[in-house]
Amino acid sequence: MRDNLSSAIECAARTFTGRRGNNEDALCAEPDIGLYVVADGMGGYEGGEVASALAVKTMRGFFARNARDDDTTWPFGIDPRLGLAENMLAVAIRMADAEIVAHKRGRLASMGSTVAAVVVRDATAIVGHVGDSRVYRLRDGVLTQLTRDHSLYEEMKAIGAAVPPRERFPHANVITRALGMLTKKGPDVVAEALRAGDVLLLCTDGLTEGVSEARMREVLATRAVGDACEVLVNEAYENGSRDNITAVVLRAA
Repeated sequence: MRDNLSSAIECAARTFTGRRGNNEDALCAEPDIGLYVVADGMGGYEGGEVASALAVKTMRGFFARNARDDDTTWPFGIDPRLGLAENMLAVAIRMADAEIVAHKRGRLASMGSTVAAVVVRDATAIVGHVGDSRVYRLRDGVLTQLTRDHSLYEEMKAIGAAVPPRERFPHANVITRALGMLTKKGPDVVAEALRAGDVLLLCTDGLTEGVSEARMREVLATRAVGDACEVLVNEAYENGSRDNITAVVLRAA
């Protein structure tokens, strides 16, 4: 495999308003800087749209500046447990959080956003997220969720509480971490080895609401990247998803 996998990535992206009155999702798919992001805004008709757009714009700007200039200032300290690329993604997500907080006033006072991001560096995918937007990996026919939702449902599962299947849980859409209201915990960031043939899916919950993981696996395993992206978004809508629907699909060559 080539050392610089960002130049060996095939990608496709789509965001769709669906049954909502406006699109509060946003995305970034930029192989030139190795950055891929989906964000799902919240906080009212306008607030969610502003929050997700701010998140994506801030993260893209930070990575673009670092690609041009090695002396770019990082406004947050590094985590000594993480490598350079992992710290870079963590800082970008914290910057997105701070930018949303700085705009939280008036009609935007309650806005926030989820984010799920992948940064490709050499033979590694750095995965970071806040909230319930997700990253999946298809490898050798096996689909694995690389993120764990920051949600009330997952928090209760983690402590061993008895919970019904997610579709019967009355507070399934309650998230416990979001941009615009980050705690000291910040984002979850992890480095994953990337192999030729791996397929990654970044998506908002509008997609996971309407497409099963079994169907995701089938589509990602049998379709070209662009077709897979279109099929997943369209099927989520056809299956009744009530939210905006966003997907970014990557394949490592």
